[in-house]
Amino acid sequence: MAKHAVLSSGAKMWSSMACAKSELRLDLTLACGQSFRWKETAVGHWTGVMGGRVWTLTQTDDTLWYHIYKIQDTQKEGGDSKKRADGCLWKGNKVENAFKAELKKEEEDPLAITSVQNTEEEEKMLRNYFQLDVNLGDLYREVGATDCHFKRIADSFTGVRMLRQDPTECLFSFICTSNNHISRIQGMVERLCEALGAPLCQLDQTSYHDFPTLSALADSSVEARLRDLGFGYRARFLQQSAKQILDTHGPQWLDSLRGVPYLEARDALRTLPGVGAKVADCVCLMSLDKSEAVPIDTHVWQIAKRDYKYAAGNGQKSITDRLYRDIGDFFRKQWGPFAGWAQSVLFCADLKKFQSVKERSHVKQAKEEDVEERMAACKKAKMKREYNGTVKNLKTEPACHKKAKVSVKREKVV
Repeated sequence: MAKHAVLSSGAKMWSSMACAKSELRLDLTLACGQSFRWKETAVGHWTGVMGGRVWTLTQTDDTLWYHIYKIQDTQKEGGDSKKRADGCLWKGNKVENAFKAELKKEEEDPLAITSVQNTEEEEKMLRNYFQLDVNLGDLYREVGATDCHFKRIADSFTGVRMLRQDPTECLFSFICTSNNHISRIQGMVERLCEALGAPLCQLDQTSYHDFPTLSALADSSVEARLRDLGFGYRARFLQQSAKQILDTHGPQWLDSLRGVPYLEARDALRTLPGVGAKVADCVCLMSLDKSEAVPIDTHVWQIAKRDYKYAAGNGQKSITDRLYRDIGDFFRKQWGPFAGWAQSVLFCADLKKFQSVKERSHVKQAKEEDVEERMAACKKAKMKREYNGTVKNLKTEPACHKKAKVSVKREKVV
């Protein structure tokens, strides 16, 4: 069976583009709850679906590497298995049994992986998806200049970017997030794609599907089908929202919201079943180019109270519409037009899965502070000895400097 690509197998199968880790960290950006389509399929390698294609991404210090799996239609009769050397398989709902038979053959005769030829279009897709036109270093410095708490966190959590996702995928994925946690949401989105999306690829016994179209989601049979898959009340929201969009606005409506002001886009999304303030803001921020949108939940509310001494609503147990608006306005005033990007850094840093990153940073910071204190003490001792010296022009050096010189000399001798 075809396998996921890994960079260590050879760079010939990969394309690359210049991108420093300080501008993009895949491990933080793809696993912080923005998108639910990416999985770490090998150490430092992330595989997912974007733009109707299956990608594996990895990175070195200054380079972003990407491999795209070529999709080939094998529904045609008499298809030669040798033509499927890309390891990807297209199947339709009507040929499920044939698809399984093909997979059995693949297990007996493993297929090689080939990549789509590098094109400007693919690099443009990546740049658009990760919004690489935004200079993250400049953004961090600008926000950090007026917010010392943000600066302290951002020094450890560099490279956290906002994705620019397909609006349909973003909206219907976040409808699934109601009263849910990230790992369970990932499972639901995966089942949604398997049930209603076009199949794209089979790698290491993992099937990859495109995200369902609005037409597929709006079908009258969808609600019952998704309830059987464990979606609960969300099943109705998914089907009804898709139907309302198609019946009232048309298939291009979601994309058109990129061209309207933030508040107008947010209010328009809130007319859909299952779309509250937070889901609307997530869609605005992560797919509709509204960088000022700040999704607020109890987690972000705690950040506001704990780290920014935000006192409004202290007596409340839940977030009302007014409190939601006030917290968002507070952060927009604090951080400016890219408030949503700044909030994502703090949200990411507060996730349990990334606590090891924070702990390593604290250890490093403590060591640096200890070194600075020792150097300051050393300098102070030297100045005192020079001032109080009984012999004119005699400059007594502190022991730490003498020791350092000795060690350097020994290194040179060796």
